[in-house]
Amino acid sequence: MRDYYKYLPISKEDESWGLTVLNAGRTHIGASREYPFKTHPEHHNFNWNSGRILQEYQIIYITRGQGVFESAHQKEIPVKAGSILLLFPHEKHRYKPDDETGWDEYWIGIKGEIIQQLQASGHIRPENACLTIGLQTGIVNLFNEIIETAQLEQPGYQPLISGAALHLLGTIHAVARQHSLAKDEDSIILRAQLLFRANVHHPYSPEKAAAELNVGYSWFRKQFKSHTGMSPGQYYLQLKIEEARNLLMTGGVSVKEIAGRLNFDSVFYFSKLFKAKTGLSPTDFQARNGQAG
Repeated sequence: MRDYYKYLPISKEDESWGLTVLNAGRTHIGASREYPFKTHPEHHNFNWNSGRILQEYQIIYITRGQGVFESAHQKEIPVKAGSILLLFPHEKHRYKPDDETGWDEYWIGIKGEIIQQLQASGHIRPENACLTIGLQTGIVNLFNEIIETAQLEQPGYQPLISGAALHLLGTIHAVARQHSLAKDEDSIILRAQLLFRANVHHPYSPEKAAAELNVGYSWFRKQFKSHTGMSPGQYYLQLKIEEARNLLMTGGVSVKEIAGRLNFDSVFYFSKLFKAKTGLSPTDFQARNGQAG
């Protein structure tokens, strides 16, 4: 790794894009080496005892070695290779590599309405400032792309690296979420999805699924929604609507019979729900697809 970092000038035009890159760099920190380098600007320098407060967001990727991290919202935790550290403006923090191992790091500093909105919507949170994503070549490539483009400072480079920074954030979010699926509780969510699919034609409920999986329903509902984006009840209902669509397209089955097969309380309720989800009544859906019940 070739050490390099740069602090970038920002114009009003750059800021109007909604996301700007303020600085970028990569550093190899050997065992027992001073950290951070004293050549950084004073407002970015710090030490473990004093900590630091920035006026920007930073994304730091540790690709080798280990260390520790702590912030106002995050108690001191170990940091290993494959970790992303998220620093938030006005949030006191400190971090350092282990003296025995050092570490390799990539980082960018950013600001703008886009990153503020990501925090406001909960996609990034000070309470979850250390993410485990493993060693990802694609993410290293994005950091290097930003660093090398910034180094050249060719006309129009700021919107280019800002777009790459947003791509980086999206990639980190996706990879972190995929890593979380490796946890034990997520295997429960996968099993629940299979249970729902197996019981589309039977009287079933999310509460029954939680009971079969030997977990509390409140925990199950929260975890299921966290990993799928919808509640278990909504997911199960969506499977029923998809099965109804398949049956309607197959033909030869009446709307009343489909409502019965899928255990809806009434034909009226089934028809109302189907239209709300698809924009068409079951009868209109059949007619549009050239089938008759």
